[in-house]
Amino acid sequence: MKRLFILVAAIGLASTCLQAQKIYSTKTGKISFFSNAPLEDIEAKTTEVESKLLASTGQVVFTLLMKGFQFENPLMQEHFNENYVESTKYPKADFKGFITNIKDINFTKDGTYPANVNGMLTIHGVTKEVSSTGTISVNTGKVTAKSKFNITLKDYNIGGSLIGKKIANQIEITVECQYE
Repeated sequence: MKRLFILVAAIGLASTCLQAQKIYSTKTGKISFFSNAPLEDIEAKTTEVESKLLASTGQVVFTLLMKGFQFENPLMQEHFNENYVESTKYPKADFKGFITNIKDINFTKDGTYPANVNGMLTIHGVTKEVSSTGTISVNTGKVTAKSKFNITLKDYNIGGSLIGKKIANQIEITVECQYE
């Protein structure tokens, strides 16, 4: 009887540890950016974002190909890739960080939880620390992460004669990932 109790306890402990190590992932995350400048608004979107979220530690990673951004105007897309982000030379952007208040998020209970995120964002070969707020929503076991934050182009060595006129100095970035 004692051995049966130990076996049941060990199985229960193992399943708790496995649940705590849950990794949520997606290859179809969405990231968009918006530039509001005096002469023109520019918006682009991609739905080819890979992301992983480790529920136990709050570690979160995003990776995307810069050429994946789609613009309404094909000429804008060409200028973005060739003149600004130089996507042939710097094909990827990524973020590696942590949800710092992960203990406040219950992945087993439906709800929307505030999330504070800190990490390192790499764009155009430059890595900078960023902090943002967002939400983690849990709905019948499905997890969605959302955030909106700004970056300054010169911080990532992105320049050009149109920055400040047709392209804003600061770009608003919106992230939304539905994890499996």
